[in-house]
Amino acid sequence: MKYFYLFGTIIFTILGQVILKWRVNKIKNIPSDTIEKIKFLINILLDPFVIIAYFAAFIAAFFWLATLTKFELSVAYPFMSLSFVFVFGLSVIFLGESLNIYKIIGLFFILLGVILTAKGHSINDTF
Repeated sequence: MKYFYLFGTIIFTILGQVILKWRVNKIKNIPSDTIEKIKFLINILLDPFVIIAYFAAFIAAFFWLATLTKFELSVAYPFMSLSFVFVFGLSVIFLGESLNIYKIIGLFFILLGVILTAKGHSINDTF
């Protein structure tokens, strides 16, 4: 059950970030006029998808609180790096963002770090 909380945090974090970027991509430019800028910000805040994204972040926070009751922070927090990997993948697939060897290598190191952190926790090192 503790992994349910952890992955719930990750999934709702990913959902919120991808939705926000999708909606921002729909925006041309933020107006320069102050009154138009205020109208623009109100419109974006009232966008149903932006509201869903903020709700997803809110739900992620509840999952995170539950996660913290089951894991040491030094174990749980590195797992949050998995959200970078999944957001990257989804942004390439659904948002048409770029993919190159440097990004792939970076994602490999993130995954390696998560694996090493998880293994380090199970070894129970004492210094």
